[in-house]
Amino acid sequence: MICDKFFTNVLFCCLVVQCLARLKGFEKLTSIDEAMSTFLKELKLKLLKSVRVPVHLALNRVVAEDIKAENDLPLFDRSTVDGYAVRAKDTFQASQFRPRILRLTGKERVQEKEARLVWTGNPLPHEADAVIMLEHTKKIPDGIEVGISVTPGENVSKRGEDVQKGEIAVKARTRLKPHHVGLLAALTVTHVNVVEKPKIAILSTGSELVDLGRKPKPNQIVDVNRVVLSLMCQELGAESLSLSIAKDDIQEIATKISEGIKKADIVITTGGTSVGQADLVPTAIDQIGAPGVIVHGITMRPGMPTALAVLQGKPVIVLSGNPVAAMVGFEVFARPLILKLLGVENEPRPMLKATLTRRAPSALGRQAFLRVRVFEKDGEFFAEPIRIKGAGILSTMTKANGYVIIPENCEGLEEGETVTVHLFDKMEKA
Repeated sequence: MICDKFFTNVLFCCLVVQCLARLKGFEKLTSIDEAMSTFLKELKLKLLKSVRVPVHLALNRVVAEDIKAENDLPLFDRSTVDGYAVRAKDTFQASQFRPRILRLTGKERVQEKEARLVWTGNPLPHEADAVIMLEHTKKIPDGIEVGISVTPGENVSKRGEDVQKGEIAVKARTRLKPHHVGLLAALTVTHVNVVEKPKIAILSTGSELVDLGRKPKPNQIVDVNRVVLSLMCQELGAESLSLSIAKDDIQEIATKISEGIKKADIVITTGGTSVGQADLVPTAIDQIGAPGVIVHGITMRPGMPTALAVLQGKPVIVLSGNPVAAMVGFEVFARPLILKLLGVENEPRPMLKATLTRRAPSALGRQAFLRVRVFEKDGEFFAEPIRIKGAGILSTMTKANGYVIIPENCEGLEEGETVTVHLFDKMEKA
């Protein structure tokens, strides 16, 4: 019994020693907020230049300056319905049982007790101040019977009611959506100045990786990270540049990162950032130049091995090789940087409150990103935890549609607790 306990203690001590040796590079972990603050102080990011593009090609681009209306919209008082333009006072006290009779005219001026046929969008004739819908009238020889009274301005869109000349139609730093483009087109705007697309160079590291489209050997895996991160960049309106794959060789890694620094505004690498023998990226960065690696090891889960570096004034974000950890690291560090380069300061994920369906444990000292499946049932929102562990399990993302942040000082969340969910996909119904 004593002997068994002795060997158990020896085994435990050996495991502790191995873990300490493994984690030697992460003796000091930095919180997410402190890491980002330190990173930004070193960077001093500047807004990118603007480019002029046709308005119909500007979808999802960020406006570089306020766009002012050069004309009123609409340019004239116009009808909002199919009907008859009238002087409102000529219809007062009209009813179904005591209709008013109005003469029809085709002239540009509507006089007393006259009406003119107009269609939706037509300008109002002079002196007309209202429109009666067709269904509230009855055609008679040389005129109409009006069975309802209208007030001045009824069924009329006044000049400048939408946008007035000189008014800011679209504010600077707005990401253009279809309705913005539609408004600009209505104002006859043909070209707009937008912030140029940030260029993001993406490098995958690891001798075991092969490009998508090549059949991997038994000891190889497809490079998923470069595909996913490229699409996440495009989703934000950035242009991704592939630096391909670097083998586990310091010189090759350094050469490709240097290439990215020349071509791009941000360099993102994945893999090779932990503390194993093949984790060479931080060393390669420090060999390129100063200041090099600013932070290495973040109190986050997944993504603890994440590193942040600066070379030639440009950010280098070193993400984990595990796909989910890489995506979370991108969400936390790359996404805010890309938005800053675009000048977009406030574009958070949609958020909602939901009830946790079961307990979700977490480790103290780590800010955890819990993947959840949010669904609606009987008018209430619920969040079903997928898992915290499994930084390489891609299905934890495909099964989830949002994430919940568990603070560093919390050992987990309890079943029935109300949580804030950051949505990254559509919500389901139970």
